[in-house]
Amino acid sequence: MDKFSPVFNRIDELTQKKEHVIVAIDGNGAAGKSTLAELLKSVYSCNVFRADDFFLQPYQRTSVRLNEPGGNIDYERFEKEIINPLHSGKPFAYRPYDCRTQKLSEPVFVSPTPISVVEGCYCLHPRFGDIYDLKIFLSLDADEQRCRLSARNAELFDRFMQEWVPMENKYFETFQIAAKCELVF
Repeated sequence: MDKFSPVFNRIDELTQKKEHVIVAIDGNGAAGKSTLAELLKSVYSCNVFRADDFFLQPYQRTSVRLNEPGGNIDYERFEKEIINPLHSGKPFAYRPYDCRTQKLSEPVFVSPTPISVVEGCYCLHPRFGDIYDLKIFLSLDADEQRCRLSARNAELFDRFMQEWVPMENKYFETFQIAAKCELVF
């Protein structure tokens, strides 16, 4: 937790100035984005929204879309179901995408909280504009990433390394995501 004390300090500063704070956590696969989001949730009782819930549905996976930097997320639906409602301050619902069934799940109903955390690769896609109050980037070296991804899911490890990691890296490099973040770990 000490490692992330700048995150807590910054959120505390922001909540003194703003009624609603939106935090984004982007970064490499297996860098700890979900872990940090869960830590923030446990401390602040905030809502957490995961970019993983917005991966492309099968019909959207065209070669054009998959070759687009950051194109692996259904940013149209993410914008409509998460980004726009977060700014309304009203209750809303969204439907997470389930990668196992390759279908949208049942709706998740959300009551606004003073702090909202959006985590996952692609959540800082430029399409969303400058909507976040705090932008955080988590990275790790390639060897550690391989170890963590292998431990996380050995069955999908090759796919991670050959398909998803290069797509993430293309997105980071094209849009200079880390450079746009206030905090980088």
